[in-house]
Amino acid sequence: MGKVIGIDLGTTNSCVAIYERGESKIITNKEGKNTTPSVVAFTDKGEVLVGDTAKRQAVTNPEKTIYSIKRIMGLMCNEDAAKEAKKRLPYAVVDRNGACAIEIAGKVYTPQEISAKVLMKLKEDAEAFLGESVTDAVITVPAYFNDAQRKATKEAGTIAGLNVLRIINEPTAAALSYGLDKKDAEKIVVYDFGGGTFDVTVLETGDSVVEVLATGGDAFLGGDDFDNRIIDWLIKEFKDANGIDLKNDVMALQRLREAAENAKKELSSVTETEINLPFITADASGPKHLVKKLTRSKFEGMVEDLVQETIDKINAVVKDADMNKNEIKEIVMVGGST
Repeated sequence: MGKVIGIDLGTTNSCVAIYERGESKIITNKEGKNTTPSVVAFTDKGEVLVGDTAKRQAVTNPEKTIYSIKRIMGLMCNEDAAKEAKKRLPYAVVDRNGACAIEIAGKVYTPQEISAKVLMKLKEDAEAFLGESVTDAVITVPAYFNDAQRKATKEAGTIAGLNVLRIINEPTAAALSYGLDKKDAEKIVVYDFGGGTFDVTVLETGDSVVEVLATGGDAFLGGDDFDNRIIDWLIKEFKDANGIDLKNDVMALQRLREAAENAKKELSSVTETEINLPFITADASGPKHLVKKLTRSKFEGMVEDLVQETIDKINAVVKDADMNKNEIKEIVMVGGST
């Protein structure tokens, strides 16, 4: 039997890992990164881009750039989650025999077909890293995914040329990675704050068993919302200083989004960062530059209400599990935004 890869097929980013010599190891992609954006784009020339190259055209070509496809995976068009996603996504979500699909340049794709393109890249990156062919895989999904969503995820893996051995819950995978199933029976909380979604799950672990007691969260709350707060602040500051609104400048927005994400990441390790975007735009007087300092405390103030939302969700899920906080022995923090 060949090596088995583990895949976290995320809403915003995905990653792949291998278990060797008693420990799991993240496989870097061809770009040398641990994660790959879960983005697929179609160019005007008919090319299909996946990952970072696709993400770069998200602002300049939104109708042909597919992100957050996981939001409609396995959903029927009449479901509330599908209706909400349709309102928020810039590309066309269409009805295909009652199920959600997308339409790009007159061609209809299922969410499984789009996700398969991300999985194909992860598979190729794993094979390049390991120097051998890879077929068997385990793929994680949110604990709240229903049977249809799990089946659709497995189908995406099959389309990508993978033999999906198992679909497992993301919080369960997190607990297993920390070896919590090997400890005495205890109740734990998995706090998973990703790029596009927030999930919180109460688990009971022990005796090599992991049981989901309650799960909740917000399918439309993630690190992208943190980025948007920085972008909105930058747009306002620039408009106040120069009288120019950057909201309708697609190239400026692309640069603002990249700068906001980088600033957010930097503020995890430093107390202040500088956002420097020369030649962000121009008017009759000449080119304009955007230079702003952002402190960690200022940023925390911008997103304080979003963080509080996650705390409120934790309290609600603990209540759903019919337990009090004193019973929680451990909190596992996962997800890129955490």
